[in-house]
Amino acid sequence: MSEAPQPGPAGPLAGLRALELGSFIAASFAARLFAEFGGEVIKVERFRGGDELRQWRLMHGTTSLLWRTQARNKKSVTVDLQTDEGRDLVLDLVRHTDVVFENFSPGVLERLGLGFDQLKQVNPRVVLVRISGYGQSGPNADRPGFGSVAEAFGGMRYVTGYPDLPPVRMSVSIGDALAGLFGLLGALMALLDARRTEDEGGTPQGQEIDVALYEAVFATLESLVPDYEGYGFVRERTGNALPGVAASNTYRCADDAWVVVGANADRPFHRLMRAIGRPDLAEDPDLSHNPGRIRRREEIDALVAAWASARPMAEAMQALVEAGVPAGPVYSAEDIAADPHYRARGMLEPHTVDLGDGDGPRTISFPGVVPKMSSTPGGVRWLGPELGEHTDEVLGGLLGLDEARRRELREQCVI
Repeated sequence: MSEAPQPGPAGPLAGLRALELGSFIAASFAARLFAEFGGEVIKVERFRGGDELRQWRLMHGTTSLLWRTQARNKKSVTVDLQTDEGRDLVLDLVRHTDVVFENFSPGVLERLGLGFDQLKQVNPRVVLVRISGYGQSGPNADRPGFGSVAEAFGGMRYVTGYPDLPPVRMSVSIGDALAGLFGLLGALMALLDARRTEDEGGTPQGQEIDVALYEAVFATLESLVPDYEGYGFVRERTGNALPGVAASNTYRCADDAWVVVGANADRPFHRLMRAIGRPDLAEDPDLSHNPGRIRRREEIDALVAAWASARPMAEAMQALVEAGVPAGPVYSAEDIAADPHYRARGMLEPHTVDLGDGDGPRTISFPGVVPKMSSTPGGVRWLGPELGEHTDEVLGGLLGLDEARRRELREQCVI
């Protein structure tokens, strides 16, 4: 079971309501951020089983901690979208909704009778955020596309890893998270535009926001294609080094811990050279700017690697921090959980949850809310809910369906 709701700040999105359709991560991530900052999110789940994310990384019980994290502050309502009655319930919810987030394949909403045209008929101001692998148009629109595929098609996998090894993925669903961020950004811009239109005496209209997973990935790859078309340079996998800059790499310390150094700007580079006992290189005019350092990157990397390998990570970090060099340890989950800076910043929030392992409820640290806002901060009011936990509350309170009607819908397996 999830913990009881906790009071929290209203948040800047208080008074706005979103309907979340679909499953897995991308649309869910956008809706999670919407809910963390005060918006009400009603998540529509499948009648049987619910969102498959409930079972991802599940080690005990029936509900994963990934779900508890991704669905926090959301209300779970079970509705069978394949039925006419279920579709009508969703349309009734849309009448009371500002934003709809979905990540079905293109065309699915239309086949369900829930396309943008149908949503606008019941709520002309509704904003529909659509997240899919390849977008709602183009020759690949009908292809299935998860975040992993988008990371490959979007160019990220090609440049990630070491040159003598196959392309690798990040250990998180980065493509889905990026698409979710762009989706939420689009929704907020559409809401802002509607408010501006209304303030100017116009009639605000809803918008359809089309986010392709691969485009969200591609948008973060800096000058990947301009460098190719302008210079004929195809960026390849370079391991932990950052192409085109020095010194920036990951170095092994004497205790087999790792430290990341990002001294790729002029002044940090000079500080780094002094910290490792090479003031002569700090004063070398050939190394005063990045183009010269790139020509001698292997030499510089070897010097920093040798310095780091001669001392434990804590000693290396102390020297780098005291010298004003951007550097950080490579942290595991265990390291993060023990770090005082994380706790001081509220990034490890304690919540009580029953893991279903027979040991009863316990306190677990969950990620804090980002970004930090001085006047209207976000917050976590409750963890991801049980399947259908809020069906009666939403259908009875928001739509006014009495107990007899809800019982009838349950008997028909609509809710």
